[in-house]
Amino acid sequence: MTRLNRITIDRLKRLPRVASVWEGDRRSVGGLMDDDTGLRQRHTETSDCILWVDSSHGAVRGLTMVPTTCGYEPVVRTLLQAIESPQGNLAPARPQKIVVSDREIQFYLRGALQGLDIAIDYAPELPLIDELFNALQQSAEMTEAELPPRYAEAMLDKAMEIWELAPWNTLNEQQVLAVELNAWDLDTLYVSMLGMGGVEYGLLMYRSLDSLKQFRQRVLMGQQSPKQMQEAFLEQDCLYLNFELFDDEPFPNVPQPASWLASAPEAVQPDFGSIHPLEGMRSQLADEEGATFLVAMEALKRFVTRYRAQLEKPPLKTLQGSYKIPNPEKNGGSSPLKITVKTLPEVTAELNAETEEALGDDVSLTGLVNSPVLRDDYVPEGAIIILTQFQQQVLNTLQQDPAIAFQQLEGKWAHNGTADRPDLPVVLIQTSRPKAKTLIQQLQRAEGVQAVCFNPGSDPFSGEAFELGLLQTGDGELHLFAEYETNGSTDRRLLERWDTWQKACNGSCAVIIASGITGSSKGKPSVKDILGVFEARCKTPKDLHLPPLMLQYAAEWELD
Repeated sequence: MTRLNRITIDRLKRLPRVASVWEGDRRSVGGLMDDDTGLRQRHTETSDCILWVDSSHGAVRGLTMVPTTCGYEPVVRTLLQAIESPQGNLAPARPQKIVVSDREIQFYLRGALQGLDIAIDYAPELPLIDELFNALQQSAEMTEAELPPRYAEAMLDKAMEIWELAPWNTLNEQQVLAVELNAWDLDTLYVSMLGMGGVEYGLLMYRSLDSLKQFRQRVLMGQQSPKQMQEAFLEQDCLYLNFELFDDEPFPNVPQPASWLASAPEAVQPDFGSIHPLEGMRSQLADEEGATFLVAMEALKRFVTRYRAQLEKPPLKTLQGSYKIPNPEKNGGSSPLKITVKTLPEVTAELNAETEEALGDDVSLTGLVNSPVLRDDYVPEGAIIILTQFQQQVLNTLQQDPAIAFQQLEGKWAHNGTADRPDLPVVLIQTSRPKAKTLIQQLQRAEGVQAVCFNPGSDPFSGEAFELGLLQTGDGELHLFAEYETNGSTDRRLLERWDTWQKACNGSCAVIIASGITGSSKGKPSVKDILGVFEARCKTPKDLHLPPLMLQYAAEWELD
């Protein structure tokens, strides 16, 4: 067992010893913990919350989130933080006694804390800890969507009808529709569809056209900090319907039909909410807002169903439809609401022009309207992603091996004039042999790998900046292979090294598929583990007409 060294014990014993009892516990919560190494493994694991509180004063002194797989060391680390650097501007101090409700933690602490003169007791129940965890649980439940009881079932049913309709396959986010309600203090909702890019799926229903335009202008302003992006997100004035795609099971590694985007999986949960500049994000909806959702969704469904063929033919035409829709707040015998839905070609043209100007003159309007599909179903769940370098001599040897699938880059790259060619930057994807073979077949069917790109974005909910590692295949689709958090130094250094490598090779790179994830070569595959090599080019987001992304959502669909 690891014990505190003498210097640490002497330092802690110099702190005042208070006549109070602290409670501590470790309890499991859902979460995602990422590896802080050069290896990127795509997985989800549960987390534990470690909590130390002063029961005499009812104050939280230390709180830490750790992976469930960790040992007991984090419990000690959190306790030492509670002693020396407590939360809430509390004074550093040593407790007279601590109490835990886990016998194993008690025995571990008795060994690790020898010499600190702290009594360590066991109690089957910890009232204050229980109360705090219950409060945290209730707070988490409060953040979940609370639909108006009288409309909840109807809203979910209507949302699934929208999902089946998939209007984002017909309209992109710039092709705004106006829904004239004239009810519940709302004149018109301006609806933007999210989903044509295959990243996030849903409806944004702005309460004013100005709010929609202002938000898009903020997003297109250029490089902004995560805090600024979060602020722009919360300044919207809209109702939203977002479809959360479950990822409990990995996407089947089988070729999907070209019309996969139009197929609606069952593993989807509609999420409703409201965003307001003064309220922020809110998932508790009033009856009037529930009624607004019901009427707006029904009107949109009728409009898109009626005019889908015309909406799919550019340019966007002036179309209008009026519908009599029952008022959810009234009895069946009352007069229906007359709702008008129409396209806004002038607004769409304005938004397209702003986007084209912001992303550069060389970005075509067609490239913006027909955004490439972003998929994350090719790279297998649990695969290890390594950004590394390979000698050209090794690649030449691999090319001569008939057992290795090798895609040769047209026009070999020219080096910088030195006698030796620099090592080629490589995205190495290591998985099991069967999954590696399936991935190679999928990439070959998609006309091979054409480019590797790192596309920046930010998550307005957490304020984190990130870059998505993307593969572009010959069929024009993009495939996610990893996410890199650029706020952290580890991922930032990885991307900086990659940029240096690819510049030395004039933009040439390769994607290598290897097996051996379950053996001794896990994380360091040898040449005999390599099954496929795809030579490619490094491309910038501007080269691929990709705007910065706002959210990290990526679909994993389970298709019948």
